[in-house]
Amino acid sequence: MFNKILGFSQDKLNYLYENSLFLQNIDRFILPFICLTFLGSTFMQSDSIGFFALIVMFLTVIKLFVKRGERISFRDFEIWLVAYFMIVVISLFGSTLFTLSLKGFFKTFLYIGFYFSVAQYLKAHKNHTKWLFLAIGISVGAEVIIGFLQSFLHLEEISTWQDTSRINPEDVLSRVYGTLKPLNPNLFGGYLVCGFPVILGSVFYFLNKKHIKSVLLTSILAVLGIYTIFQTGCRGAYLALLLILGCAFLISAKFFWKTYKKMYIAVITSAISLFFAAIICVSSIRHRFLSIFAMRNDSSNSFRFNVYHSSLEMFKDNWLLGIGVGNKNFREIYGLYMKTGFDALSSYNIYLETAVESGIFALISFLGFLITLSVRAVQYILKSCDTENVIFVSAAIVSIWAVMFHGLVDTIFFRPQLQFMFWTFVAVISTVLPAQDTYQQQ
Repeated sequence: MFNKILGFSQDKLNYLYENSLFLQNIDRFILPFICLTFLGSTFMQSDSIGFFALIVMFLTVIKLFVKRGERISFRDFEIWLVAYFMIVVISLFGSTLFTLSLKGFFKTFLYIGFYFSVAQYLKAHKNHTKWLFLAIGISVGAEVIIGFLQSFLHLEEISTWQDTSRINPEDVLSRVYGTLKPLNPNLFGGYLVCGFPVILGSVFYFLNKKHIKSVLLTSILAVLGIYTIFQTGCRGAYLALLLILGCAFLISAKFFWKTYKKMYIAVITSAISLFFAAIICVSSIRHRFLSIFAMRNDSSNSFRFNVYHSSLEMFKDNWLLGIGVGNKNFREIYGLYMKTGFDALSSYNIYLETAVESGIFALISFLGFLITLSVRAVQYILKSCDTENVIFVSAAIVSIWAVMFHGLVDTIFFRPQLQFMFWTFVAVISTVLPAQDTYQQQ
């Protein structure tokens, strides 16, 4: 149906397309605005970051209606995503706080719309994936360097970011927070975790291209990235970093195990040793890492447990359609369930948050999307002989896994700085994978 409408519109507006220099070169405008979305995320306010994404969506819609040959098709994991979005729409109209939920819905619409716009662009320009990765790499790399420099400035905390009641003053970690708005080390840690696989993937990309100078530069940046993630003091980021490094070793084995087995084992051993040496030898990082297992003895952990309990009660009372998307209405309704003194903007778990906001079927759809996407990506990584595309897909899926793993203990996933990167990685996977599981719309 959609493609019939597009075909009719393209036939009627073909004269306009053929006589417009702007329309004929519209893709030349879409790419810069996609890249500006990533660059703007490093310094713009959250409500302003979506400006460039809206332009990308607007230009994509124009292209779909005027350029002949443009079609809409869905992969199997995108069917799950469409189902999730439809459930969110139903949840919106079932919300008792419709006005507040509407703002959250517009954000969800923007993120998913940006995804389909990037995917549509990459379908026609598959060789431009490297430019999107370059824009993300520059943005994340700049934040890595800023965070690295901040670690030597002994920054004062802007808010209470860690429980210092049981720690010696000398062992308190001076947490870095980059330039992301709002300034918060947990947001910064999540952002670095989301973008770090691109930096790590760049090392292998240039290694494959035999650009030794670029390999050295990106390797140094990767080491600084690991250091900066430690300095954020974000414990969820620590765990996600372990996942990233573990996945990198497993995936790289496909290329190095047979030929460079001894060197490969040596590199793995050294990296694991350095990781745990940093935790053991640096007291501030050691105390921060071990606080993960302190349970109720750490105030941050205890706060999260209280929020989890209250959020579960919210879900039990709204399990079918949820309360509506968005942190505004979450905070309004959470006030009816929270323990005194434990106010929260979210449930601190993205899966619980999804269930609370949009109900059990939205959670099932979202999990179906993630599982199907992961299965398709892993199958491609294992079977494909196209090294460059394997690197792109590997970096993308590892980033998605890292964000989802971090999301077990935080909800910074819903921040635009992560959302636009996350959906771009999904678009990259969607574009690179073979087309046997694509469903064309009539």
